[in-house]
Parts: sequence; C-alpha cells; structure tokens
Amino acid sequence: MSRKWLLAIALVPIVPVVALSGCGAGLPGINGVGSGNSPSTLEVSLDSQQAGIWVTGQGKTMAAPDVAILRVGIEVQEATVAEAQVEAIEAMDGVMKAMTDSGVAEKDIQTQYFNVSQVTRWDDVKGESIVVGYRVTNIVSAKIRDIDKAGAIIDAVVVAGGDLTRIDGIEFTIDDPQGYYEEARQEAVADARAKAEQLAALAGVSLGKPTYVSESVQSSSIYRNEGMISYDMAKAVPETSISPGEMEVSLTVQVCYAILD
Repeated sequence: MSRKWLLAIALVPIVPVVALSGCGAGLPGINGVGSGNSPSTLEVSLDSQQAGIWVTGQGKTMAAPDVAILRVGIEVQEATVAEAQVEAIEAMDGVMKAMTDSGVAEKDIQTQYFNVSQVTRWDDVKGESIVVGYRVTNIVSAKIRDIDKAGAIIDAVVVAGGDLTRIDGIEFTIDDPQGYYEEARQEAVADARAKAEQLAALAGVSLGKPTYVSESVQSSSIYRNEGMISYDMAKAVPETSISPGEMEVSLTVQVCYAILD
C-alpha cells in the first residue's frame, strides 16, 4: 500500500455512535435543525420511575374473628400396618361424625396430613434398628363457622376419638375481611399522603399527583399451636374454653408522588 493511501485512511474522522434514550430536539444538526439530513433517532428520556417522592403508608384496624380453623387428628400405633390402619379409620370416622353432628359442614373438612411410618428401636445385641410396630397419623382441618361452638366441638371430637385424639392447633380468622381492608387502606393512603407532604415542604418543592401506587397485605390470622395434645380419658376433662379475642388487619401502600417544581 502506498503512503498516499495510508495518509488518506488516517485523515478519515472517527464518528462515535451514541445511543441515548429520550430526546435530542433543539440540538444543532439533529432532527433536521440546521441540517438538510433526515431526522436523527438520538433521544434522551427524562421520564424515570425513580423520579419523585417515594413514601410508604401504613394502615390497620382491629376486628373480631368469626371463623375458627381446627386441626385435629388421630394417631395409632400397632404391631402391623393393617391393625393400625383399621383402628385409625374407625377413630377418624367417629371424629368426623362428631364434627358434622355439631354443625360442621362436610365441605369444610379437609385432610391435611396422612402418614404411615415404621416404629423402630435400637437393638444393642444385633447392633441395628428393629421394627417394633407401625404408626398411622391422620390429620384434618375443620372450618368452624359458628365460632361460639368451637369449644363444644373440640370436646365432642375428644370424646369420639378417645385416647387416639390429637389436637394440632386452632387458627382464628375473618371469613370476609374486605370491609376491614378498605378501612385500613384508607388509613394507609392518608398516612402516605401526610408523609409526602411533609417531605415536599422540607425539600421546598410542590407535591404533584401520584405516579405509582402499590399495596402489600399482611397476614390476618391468629394461630395457636397446641403441640399435638393427647387427652387422658381416664381423667375428668373440663369444658374447653375458647377465646378468639381480636386480630389486627393491616396493610401498607407504597406511593410515588410527582414533583411539580
């Protein structure tokens, strides 16, 4: 290659390619301003979701639970699987009948856990674990819609299941919490607005309209775990007292407000 060609290549200007998102209007030689070329695609965007005043508002209200979710089960251990299974079926049938006779609808009873497992012990002579029996565990959850009957239903279940009865826990909740969430939502939005107004005043700017709103709902149930309680039917069992108390229905909202100036 001759020196003339090398010199010509060296003199060619290098034009960087710029890829920006947004606008380029008003710049000389861009979008046809001051140039006879076709409009350019060079743009710069100032619209960002991060722009503005971001706040989190909290709202809550107290409510009395109107539904109890009872977890009740049967646990049987026998020498064979067949023996344990038959005994567990008979006991669970009695428990189910006690609940339906007490007003719990069949559609509100659902199996939560079923397990058949070996029961072993360590044999020092053989130096190994040996099977001494089999355990069948069957747990269901029952939705008690008349919460005032929860204690009586637990008593009926214990009598029906006898010594094989296991109470895994009870949970209190609200069947239709929508009205409580609406009340908490109003409080959360007002809380967010108050925080944003204070921030705007401290920053010396004017608060605009919300540009983003997001809601997060907290859990609204009370769970009491009774640790698989078994009952000794040989002893007198007093009537079970159930106190649902009150529960908190709460939520948070995240809001972004535009800044006017």
